[in-house]
Amino acid sequence: MTGYSFSTPVWDGGTWVTPAVAEVAVARNVNGPEDQPRKQDAPAGWDKIDWRAHEGQVRRLRQRIFMAAQEQDWPRVRNLQKLMLRSRSNTLVSVRQVTQRNAGRKTAGIDGEVALTPEARADVAVRVHQSISSWRPRAVRRVYIPKASNRAKLRPLGIPVILDRCHQNRVKNALEPEWEARFEPRSYGFRPGRGCHDAIAAIYNVCKGPTASRVWALDADLASALDPWSYCSFADCAG
Repeated sequence: MTGYSFSTPVWDGGTWVTPAVAEVAVARNVNGPEDQPRKQDAPAGWDKIDWRAHEGQVRRLRQRIFMAAQEQDWPRVRNLQKLMLRSRSNTLVSVRQVTQRNAGRKTAGIDGEVALTPEARADVAVRVHQSISSWRPRAVRRVYIPKASNRAKLRPLGIPVILDRCHQNRVKNALEPEWEARFEPRSYGFRPGRGCHDAIAAIYNVCKGPTASRVWALDADLASALDPWSYCSFADCAG
């Protein structure tokens, strides 16, 4: 019917009646600022997260980065690393590692913030994922602890804030597989799955037997051997 609308009066028996139209309010999803946590980004329940699935996704992506680096397919490595940095599973696994598994989870940075409850960890995960492209590192809290070799001496220790540690773990998951494929095979310090026992075993296998070509091992601490306030370079010292 031309010109008819839902507010046009209709003839009902002996009178004109305006039909009652129920207004339906539609909830709209409005994009807010990117640095504000959104409700849909929050985990439904920290303790109900399927951690095996998220850790499996991170592990498979790390394996793909490692294999691409072995094949020296650098464009593919960069694309996979960008995918890792955008991964929500990587964010959740990193926050869990920092706030639940690390020995320093109860130690706060300069902001005094820790996350020891499921609600606090979920909030940290939302903030970390929202600040992927906008986060700026903050200053570390300087603490001096005794050295293991000499308890009379102190060594400085820098403690980052909790969000910095989460972002560092995210970036580590993206960079570590590439450099594991490029490092020297006999490097054992600060590498995953390796420790001092592996170095001891390598030295023993090289030096054992009466016909061993190498019968000694050199243990050097270059940072302690050089004066930290000296201005000479390694080239000058070597010459």
